[in-house]
Amino acid sequence: MQHAGHRGTSSGKTTVLNALSAFIPAEERVITIEDAAELRLQQPHVLRYETRSGNAEGEGAITIRDLVRTALRLRPDRIIVGEVRGAEALDMVQACNTGHDGSFSTLHANSARDGLARLETMVLMADSGLPIRAIRQQVASAFELIIHCARLRSGQRRVVEIAEVDLEDEGYHLRPLFRWNPAQDRLEPTGARPERVVRRYLWEEG
Repeated sequence: MQHAGHRGTSSGKTTVLNALSAFIPAEERVITIEDAAELRLQQPHVLRYETRSGNAEGEGAITIRDLVRTALRLRPDRIIVGEVRGAEALDMVQACNTGHDGSFSTLHANSARDGLARLETMVLMADSGLPIRAIRQQVASAFELIIHCARLRSGQRRVVEIAEVDLEDEGYHLRPLFRWNPAQDRLEPTGARPERVVRRYLWEEG
């Protein structure tokens, strides 16, 4: 699963999601979940869901968590959540660990590592009773890559880091694969080998 964390609003997360979605095979069934429709997927089999606010009494609201649970019952190939902000993070993580590989989502964070910590906090908001080690195992299993976007002081938007996620002892191991070079204004490879991608490829090839 790809996860685009970013340092604030207008950092380019929707642009990144739209760019990534171009690589989704046309035959796959995709469900998008957003507060307001911003994603522009071109595949023929896309279902688009939007949240709804409740009335003055708070009745009739449809939350992102409601829509993620509904989406799972429809058995899509992928789920794309425009932004996770609360307990729906648990449902999203579990979806990625139960056959919905290649799903995407975003959240607000100051760095790739901060994004993982924030995700843990949101999973805990679901009151699932899972111990923190189990949560970290599920998060690390669900997320292969983190794409960190940022809006610079100049107003320009950049992908500043792409990192691979692994679980190591009691915490996460982040393996930076690409980093933005501000002097050259370009994303450059770090030289690190994407270990999880290689392991998955070898497993799939037998």
